[in-house]
Amino acid sequence: MSLIRPTASSSTFRAIGLGLGGRGLHTSRALAIRASTPRRDATVAADETGGFKYIPGGPILKGTVNDATPQIEASRSHGSYHWAFERVLSAALVPVTVGAAVSSGSAYPILDGILAVSLIVHSHIGFDSCRVDYLHPRKFPVIGPIVSWALKIATGLSVWGVYEFNTNDVGLTELVRRLWTA
Repeated sequence: MSLIRPTASSSTFRAIGLGLGGRGLHTSRALAIRASTPRRDATVAADETGGFKYIPGGPILKGTVNDATPQIEASRSHGSYHWAFERVLSAALVPVTVGAAVSSGSAYPILDGILAVSLIVHSHIGFDSCRVDYLHPRKFPVIGPIVSWALKIATGLSVWGVYEFNTNDVGLTELVRRLWTA
């Protein structure tokens, strides 16, 4: 028995459609007609999900096509208010950073604290935007809330650490000044 070449004749392979002849890989007309008819077991009833897991609150639209889209209530922490706050905070970081760099951190501890907290809030907003875009809790029901709470805890600990560093040590701007001249 040969491992490279089958022992059956090439006419046998050609007869079952496995040969290398002109029409080796084809289906008969009867098979093509039967394949085009809908199969009973392939249809999905109205109450079935077609093998997909139903997720409550998932991509199911409520109402009909002619219903108006419901308006979302205005909130100061979402939407255009949130966007405006992000832009104002980003723009305010420029003069606060310049002011902290020009003055000494130990002479103006309030400015040093404003700079530190502004940087932490700015970073929190940026990381939260990444979390919302890439780890949405509806798509990632386990890791999404964990990352959300980890970000909140890390932000709180950062604010507490900056407060301790500014009140009990040299402060943020003095630290940067010492590292710059070191």
